[in-house]
Amino acid sequence: MTFTQRLKSSAAGFVRSALGIGFAVALVAQPSGTFAQTAPAVSPAIALKATPQAQGSGPALWVIRDADSTLYLFGTVHVLRPTTAWGSARVDAAFDSADEIWFEISNPDDQAAVMPLVQRYGLSPDRPLSFLLTPAELVALNAAASAAGLTAAQLDPFRPWLASLTLAVAPLTKAGYDPASGVELVLKPRAEAAGKPIKAFETIDLQIGFLAGLNEADQLAFLRLTLEAYEDAATELDQLVEAWATGDVAGIERVVTEMREESPAMYDILLVRRNTDWANQIQSLLAGSGTAFIAVGAAHLAGEDSVQALLEDRGVVVAAVQ
Repeated sequence: MTFTQRLKSSAAGFVRSALGIGFAVALVAQPSGTFAQTAPAVSPAIALKATPQAQGSGPALWVIRDADSTLYLFGTVHVLRPTTAWGSARVDAAFDSADEIWFEISNPDDQAAVMPLVQRYGLSPDRPLSFLLTPAELVALNAAASAAGLTAAQLDPFRPWLASLTLAVAPLTKAGYDPASGVELVLKPRAEAAGKPIKAFETIDLQIGFLAGLNEADQLAFLRLTLEAYEDAATELDQLVEAWATGDVAGIERVVTEMREESPAMYDILLVRRNTDWANQIQSLLAGSGTAFIAVGAAHLAGEDSVQALLEDRGVVVAAVQ
């Protein structure tokens, strides 16, 4: 592998972590090009979907128990092909037993709620991308925008974080990935149909704030990684999904490590800080009673800064469900 190939591979690893298993379900759910429009989009109702059954035991599942509480931890992928086989009897049993369901955000399908926030925090016509990027980077931006059915002029007023997400979604959609087939958008209608309360660790406003609050240099680094990884993004996500669907936690840990090495600032904001907050909330849940099924991006449940690792450091026993 040449140096350029290694660079693209590591960049793609970062982007797939941030997009596929780390962050922003409602942002990912935007169709390609929606951010370039001014009218908010309204999500159609999402019907119940049958999940193809995984070969073997399927994705990893963990459980925390005390005298009167049972909490399941399930890592998700936010965008999947409709044909991805990830269903399993143990996940279904855990989900069915739960009194309530927890996601990163409670309304991952609410695109209409995203648009006003994007328009408020995602546009900077006074500092357009054409002012921030080098001529060579603008050429790459134009090529990526064209492949996404957009133009560089449409993306020009975007802040770098928003341009990154917009361009990251496009090659995945072309490769058959569909945010509506992501785990949260499959489980949410099931929870609603079963009358299970849906709770959340965060809000859409808070998630957008994580990215919008990045300094300009870190946002530009995210955009440059996205441009470097554009052609390889779908292939890299394929490998990640295969690891996730087969319960290969070590494979996901490698991706999380790449993310930490490629952008420590993004890693800290998107994973470490949020994992710490979620571990606090999970401890509060554990202090109560009942059964909860917690489904969050798989990146949050892998590596040395995972939710499980933070809880175990505090003396909470987290066990893998076999």
